[in-house]
Amino acid sequence: MTATSSRPSADDPRITLDQELGIFEPVPPYPPRTEREAEFYTLGDGQMFINMGPQHPSTHGVLRLVLKLEGEQVVDLDPVVGYLHRGVEKLCENADYHHTISQVDPLEYISALFNEWAPVMAYEKLLDVEVPRRAEYIRVLSAELNRIASHALFMGWMALDLGGLTPILWSFIERDEIVEMLGALTGQRMLFNYFRIGGVNGDLNHDFMSRLGDWMTRATDQIEANLTLLNTNEIFVRRMRGLGTIDGQTALQMCWTGPNLRATGLPFDIRRAHPFSVYQELDFDIPTRIEGDCLARYLLRLDEIKQSLRIIDQCLHRMPDGPIMAKLPRLIRPRPGRAYAAVESPRGQYAAYAISDGTDQPFRLRIHDPSFIHLQSVGQLVQGQLIADTMAVMASLDPVMGGVDK
Repeated sequence: MTATSSRPSADDPRITLDQELGIFEPVPPYPPRTEREAEFYTLGDGQMFINMGPQHPSTHGVLRLVLKLEGEQVVDLDPVVGYLHRGVEKLCENADYHHTISQVDPLEYISALFNEWAPVMAYEKLLDVEVPRRAEYIRVLSAELNRIASHALFMGWMALDLGGLTPILWSFIERDEIVEMLGALTGQRMLFNYFRIGGVNGDLNHDFMSRLGDWMTRATDQIEANLTLLNTNEIFVRRMRGLGTIDGQTALQMCWTGPNLRATGLPFDIRRAHPFSVYQELDFDIPTRIEGDCLARYLLRLDEIKQSLRIIDQCLHRMPDGPIMAKLPRLIRPRPGRAYAAVESPRGQYAAYAISDGTDQPFRLRIHDPSFIHLQSVGQLVQGQLIADTMAVMASLDPVMGGVDK
């Protein structure tokens, strides 16, 4: 191919960028469709737009933020989503009930067991199935391990988005130990596909119990060491304190749930407010913070890790013997009806709403993901903050874009 026929290069000084290559404008190439869109994409005196992402390191390649700036300060923000969209809900509606479990795993891919738990519970309500108690204890045990792995990665990504590299390496060490355990139990390290309608896909085995026992003997000391790395870092703490503050009433109005809501002082946790599985039989506290800022959201997740360790220890001591699966036919056809089930995921209320028409496929399946709800609040939290603080606020909410773009 000759030089004259090759594609123009942005490094070629002989071409005019806006004419030859085009410029990616933050303003949509169509008239405003809503009042909010018209307000956001109207610039005032001294204001400008800037794109952050979708390839920005702190947006992890799958989120685009359009910032409206006045100098260094953020006036408003518009999150542009959809870079991971693959129609999971529609895929589930074209698969049988058993197959949908593997379809929902990649949504909140950091905590896949909770993705499975909500739809499985909804299907069990449609079928009026009683899950064996041993299976319920195994579900709680594995899910709390998954919660710790998710919160461990949150700490690392939070520090990385603020410019620190070492904590993410430590977090992955902790996370890898846990997913190796879950891999011994489920057969996979990330997208577990372990929960089943009526139970779980396999009992506890020697490899899992051996790894878990070894990890539990040193888990508290390891976690404390990881916390010291960040909690004693003056730069990290001072950057987080007082940033992205929100009060409990506003958080409720924005439909917040999970650790982000509890960091404003409201002790709402589905495991206590609407108990499911065997959580009502277990003794654990619901940690809260009252500051409602980025630091409170970070510290609250550390408190939750300690409570998860308490739950895991109780599950190991109280788990009964017995079957791990209810007796169900391979091809299930729930009676026509609808069911809703919600679980407390590491990011908040993760729920599934299923409608059955009497066939072997869900007529409708809708997923409620907390990351999507929390993302709408970013614009309000970053108003008046600096550009560099935008990613700190984003990281403190712990969004996972797989669930946002479902």
